[in-house]
Amino acid sequence: MSSVSLSVGVRNALTSLQNTAAMSQTIQNRLATGKKVNSAMDNPASFFVAAGLQNRAGDLGRLLDDMGQGTKVLEAADKGITAIKKLIETAQGTLRQVLQSAATNKIVGNKTVAAADDLITDLKFTAGDKIEVAVDGGTAVTAITIAAGDTVQDVIDGINNNATLNATAGASVKASLNSDGKIEIESMDNKKYELSVTAASGSTATVKNLIGSSGTVAQENTTRTTLAGQFDQLLTQIDQLQKDASYNGVNLLGGNALKVTFNEDGSSSLTITGVTFDSAGLGLSASSSATNGFQRDANVQSFLDKLTTASNTLRAQASTFGANLSVVQNRQDFTKGLISTLTTGSDALTLADQNEEGATLLALQTRQQLSQTALSLSNQADQAVLRMFG
Repeated sequence: MSSVSLSVGVRNALTSLQNTAAMSQTIQNRLATGKKVNSAMDNPASFFVAAGLQNRAGDLGRLLDDMGQGTKVLEAADKGITAIKKLIETAQGTLRQVLQSAATNKIVGNKTVAAADDLITDLKFTAGDKIEVAVDGGTAVTAITIAAGDTVQDVIDGINNNATLNATAGASVKASLNSDGKIEIESMDNKKYELSVTAASGSTATVKNLIGSSGTVAQENTTRTTLAGQFDQLLTQIDQLQKDASYNGVNLLGGNALKVTFNEDGSSSLTITGVTFDSAGLGLSASSSATNGFQRDANVQSFLDKLTTASNTLRAQASTFGANLSVVQNRQDFTKGLISTLTTGSDALTLADQNEEGATLLALQTRQQLSQTALSLSNQADQAVLRMFG
C-alpha cells in the first residue's frame, strides 16, 4: 500500500491537531458526565477504590433502612408500655374504690324470729340436726346439735362460744339478733361466713327455717363484686393491648426478640430481648383467684401491691427500651455520617472539577485553532515548491 510522505512541518502540525482533538473529546466527556474517571481505562486505581467506597455506602444505606424499622418496633413497644401503664393506673383506682366500700363483715337473715323461739317446736328443726358455720368456704364447724328445748338463743350462743370459730383474740365471729328480730353474723376478721344445716339423717339442707327464704346467710358486698368485674375487664384489656403492640410482625411485649445489624458483615449489632407483658406476665390475676375475691380488704391490698410491682416493672422495661432506642438512633446518625464520608471520598476520586475542565476545554479550542493555522502555514510552504513548476 502506497503512502504519501508529509513534510516535517505538516506532520508536526497534524499530530498536534490530532492530540488536541483527542484531549478536547476527553474533556467534553468529563463535562458531560461530571466525572474525570468514568471507567477503569481512565484511572484503574481511582476507579476501583471509588467503586468499593460506593458499594459500602450502598450496603450501609440498606442497613440504615433496617435500623429505621428497628426504631419503629421499639416505638411500638414503648407506646404499648405507656398504654398498659394507664390501664394499671385505672385498675389501681378501681381497687381504691373497692377499699372505700366497706368490707362486708355482717350477714343478715331475712326472717323475723325471737331469741326464745324453740328450734324444734317453732322452727320445725329435728332433734339431731346440726347447724354449722363454714369459714371462707372451708370445712363447716358445728355451732349446735339441736336437742329438745333448744332455742334461737342457743344457736347464737353456740356460734359466739365456739372455740374453733373464735380462735383469735377478740373473737372472729359474733352472732346476734338485730332490732328487727333477724339473725346477724358479724365477721370480726374480714372472712366469709356461711350458715348451713346437716339434718339428723346426714343430708345437707339449708337453714331457711331460721333465716328465711334465701336458705343461706353468706356475706357479699355487691358493690365490691361489681368493681371486681371491672377489674377483671381491665386485665382483659391489658392482654389485648399487649397483643396489638407489634410492628411488622415483631412484638417486643409478646416475647419476640429484635436484632438490629449495624455493619455489612453483621459483626456489629444489637439484640433486644422481648418481654411478656400480658396480665399473667406482669404477675396479675383475676379477682376470683383469691378466696372471696375482693370481699376481703387483705385480698384487695394484695392486688394493689401486685399492681404497684407491675407498674415498677413497666417503668424499668420502658427505661431499657429507651436505652436501646437511643443506641439504635445513635448508630443511625453515625451510619448516615459514614455514608456521606464514603460518598464524598468516592466523589473526590472520580468527579471532575467543572471549572477546571471548562477552562481546559477553552484552552484546547484555542490550541486547536492555532494548530489548524500552523497546518495551513505548513501546507503553504509545500505549495510554494509546487509553484516553481508552474
